[in-house]
Amino acid sequence: MKVKLILPALTEAESPFWRPIKYSLFPPLGLATLAAYLSPDDEIDLQDQHVEKLNLNDHPHLVIIQVYITNAYRAYKIADHYRAKGSYVILGGLHVTSLPLEAAPHADSIFIGPGEDTFPKFLIDFKNGCPQKIYRSTIRTLERVPPIRRDLIKRHLYLVPNSIVVTRGCPHHCSFCYKDAFFEGGRTFYTQEVDDALAEIDRLPGRHLYFLDDHLLGNTKFASALFSGMKGMNRVFQGAATVDSILRGNLIEQAAEAGLRSLFVGFETFSPQNLKQSNKKQNLEKDYIKAVNRLHNLGIMINGSFVFGLDDDDKDVFKRTVDWGVKHSITTSTYHVLTPYPGTELFNSMERQGRMLTKNWDLYDTRKVVYQTIGLTAQELEDGYWWAYKEFYKWNSIFKASMQHESHLHKLKHFFYAGGWKKFEPVWNFLIKTKSLNNTLPALETVLTKINLGKRTGNAIPDIADLPIRPLHVQASTLE
Repeated sequence: MKVKLILPALTEAESPFWRPIKYSLFPPLGLATLAAYLSPDDEIDLQDQHVEKLNLNDHPHLVIIQVYITNAYRAYKIADHYRAKGSYVILGGLHVTSLPLEAAPHADSIFIGPGEDTFPKFLIDFKNGCPQKIYRSTIRTLERVPPIRRDLIKRHLYLVPNSIVVTRGCPHHCSFCYKDAFFEGGRTFYTQEVDDALAEIDRLPGRHLYFLDDHLLGNTKFASALFSGMKGMNRVFQGAATVDSILRGNLIEQAAEAGLRSLFVGFETFSPQNLKQSNKKQNLEKDYIKAVNRLHNLGIMINGSFVFGLDDDDKDVFKRTVDWGVKHSITTSTYHVLTPYPGTELFNSMERQGRMLTKNWDLYDTRKVVYQTIGLTAQELEDGYWWAYKEFYKWNSIFKASMQHESHLHKLKHFFYAGGWKKFEPVWNFLIKTKSLNNTLPALETVLTKINLGKRTGNAIPDIADLPIRPLHVQASTLE
């Protein structure tokens, strides 16, 4: 059987303002996970439109398309194209789960929620000639999940090919997050068996790993056992966690011992009122500076995530946020315009209030305003978003933040890393065009090499930062 798996490009990835490097970081791990359930005799083609031109002239028997909100319209067109050619088309992903009635007319089958339990059932039904129109996940387990088909991933096209996911979901319930909608009807956070996770890590070449889990430290028992098992593997890795998990217990120390060198941290907002609006209870009354100090004392780099446009924000929120990041030597920051995704509590709440302005999903890219704002006009919010990026990554800001480090090596690493990420776009574009991104991995591993630090207190925070992107809607589970 000929099977084609497709990740259509996000709309923003093809805008004149996009940074190609941001969409050449991670391979479509979810699709490669699904491919592991297929027969070894199947002829499989996995295509990612972000890094290659789609071939639409083939005639596969089965087409699997992963749908996010800003590739939804493109995904539907591709699905319609293949159905017209006689292929059997299935759609799954975050957007399909949120709006199944919208997706259903474009597919022979749709998948709601994770696919670890439903995709194998579909394959049996498909082979027997009786596939169902809707497959809904209810059993949540990662036991006996086959090894990901990494042989299908074109490693040379990605900066970070060694992405990995060892958990699903998140233990928290932020109102702006897709998670609760996607995992409705079963467990919303679960993990692999530790031995299976370690075996998957052992399969990956080189030293560098990027954990795409929403919350790598979300299950203390699992994470502790994982880091214990990784200690002898000589790995350097990156991931994401919450302020609360950084401050609690000694799990972050175990992670650092195992090789954690940079962390995506969802600070999101400094306003207690905004935290309550977004149900981000894990950040309430937490000391952000203490968390930053703890990470930097361990030599762990930080990519801070911040959201603009919550109801308590005013015109000064952009400057306050940038100034805080520079003052505390956050080397990279990821900013977002608040985006109420369909299926989330935030979207439902704003729709009840009559605040949603458009359902053109192409605009839901965390750069544009799609709802009625409070405290800021839509124009002020968008202008402030772009100003924050420009201001934070000015040479003057990079220099100021880097000079707060006491170590000369830290100063240099901070300066060149932040500058290299944002100020050398032609270099990144050249590496992408020549298909040599993967050749930069040794340099990345060098940057992530641990530097021993003495304990510090106060506001002078030393160290460098993480790869500065992790879109809110990107997870690497199955059919999401």
